[in-house]
Amino acid sequence: MSPSAALRPTYPIRTERLLLRPLTDADVDALLAYRGRRDVCRYLPFEPMTREVIETRLANDFARRELTDEGQALTLGIEVAATGALVGDVVLFWHSRLHESGEIGYVLRHDVTGRGYATEAVTELLRLGFAELGLHRIIARLDERNEPSARLARRLGMREEARLVHNEFFKGEWSTELDFALLAVEWRARTFG
Repeated sequence: MSPSAALRPTYPIRTERLLLRPLTDADVDALLAYRGRRDVCRYLPFEPMTREVIETRLANDFARRELTDEGQALTLGIEVAATGALVGDVVLFWHSRLHESGEIGYVLRHDVTGRGYATEAVTELLRLGFAELGLHRIIARLDERNEPSARLARRLGMREEARLVHNEFFKGEWSTELDFALLAVEWRARTFG
């Protein structure tokens, strides 16, 4: 990857059924519908969000539309193309320019799980990270009890590399973390092989 690498997508990013796009102020209620739920946030690294927290994030973290350097994150809304409904969001973190590494995250509305939206959206996020940003390695870290998230990582071809037993005191209890990873060469072989 060249030192001047950056990710500047053209929006919306279209998949078979979805549009991935920057979040806007018009998304506050839709974001609150899932990011404000305790059951949705149970294994995520944030507490249920209030309207005020979401509005602040939209003005700051969620406002980014490109990745120009390490330490940045790009959060995109997952919109169902046929209905225009925002059903979740995905995030791509650029951790290191030197090590060409990143991380993915995802959260969906509780009532749309099982429809393949997360698989479709995160597959595109991996493509952005590997093919457009030029990352060498992308990881996903999750709570072991979040079985749907672990199944998604495996479905995407990510390899479970670590199980860190009780490594964090998380939301009032010890949490065991699963670390998954995928290399660009593995992604290319799976995608083009």
